Amino acid sequence: MSRKEELIEKIERLKKERNAVILAHYYTRAEIQDLADYIGDSLALAQIASKLEQPVMVMCGVNFMGETAKILCPDKTVLLPDMEAGCSLADSCPADKFEEFIKAHPDHTVISYVNTSAEVKALSDILVTSGNARKIVDSLPEYEKIIFGPDRNLGNYINSVSGRNMVLWDGACHVHEQFSAEKLAELKKEYPTAKVLAHPECKKPLLLMADVVGSTAALLKAATEAPDGSEFIVVTESGILHEMRKLCPGKTFIPAPPLDSTCGCNDCAYMKLNTLEKLASCLENMAPEVKVDSEVAEKARKPIERMLKLS
Repeated sequence: MSRKEELIEKIERLKKERNAVILAHYYTRAEIQDLADYIGDSLALAQIASKLEQPVMVMCGVNFMGETAKILCPDKTVLLPDMEAGCSLADSCPADKFEEFIKAHPDHTVISYVNTSAEVKALSDILVTSGNARKIVDSLPEYEKIIFGPDRNLGNYINSVSGRNMVLWDGACHVHEQFSAEKLAELKKEYPTAKVLAHPECKKPLLLMADVVGSTAALLKAATEAPDGSEFIVVTESGILHEMRKLCPGKTFIPAPPLDSTCGCNDCAYMKLNTLEKLASCLENMAPEVKVDSEVAEKARKPIERMLKLS
């Protein structure tokens, strides 16, 4: 038996012993996605976490996802395989600075992306994901003044399609910031019939070149609904390609590369910190466990629940 097979067997055994459930984001490693009980984007994982009955859940993703699950399920044990699995977008929005920003724009409704710390969520009125941001913004009256943070690219995109003029926090995801319009143009020449699928965290020039702009779940849906033989250039974190290829074996998926890369893929190093070894270890030791301050969690739960209701 190989080391990988031994780890998978150990994880399956420990999962039963702990009465645990494993959730994984589309950006994690292929072997993690294949082993998970549920895979999805941030919205789907939050929706799933809120309905689970098992007392233990392992969130294979990044730390804000673990915090969101713990806030929604305070009575459950939430484990994260690696506490160092952070998020550059969440890090770009420190809670103290964001609070100052909010105070500088009084009488604004505060909409925050789910890719934020629990403390930033606690300062917000509503949370959104890339999959529901447009719907939630459109649900608010046209005259309502809005602060949107932390992703400026997603905020600019929502402003452009909704006609809003939201005040934007200047944050961004390091993965989606690295995509190059020039390299995308080269790929389009190389694959002239390929449709471009792009995440709204990308910069505007890339979104203008896209055939479909949407969350990872929306991009996956567009791929599955296309006829066999279709070609796609995928402009988001490369982990989604595993599920796309698994669900669509008769289609071709080409990853868009970052500007300064020769490998052809754009990976989130934080998501890739989730490994089989760490997953087995956290189930064996029931650690590291996600903890959220009770006062912060109580404040943060309201905008999360409002998001889920509006979704």
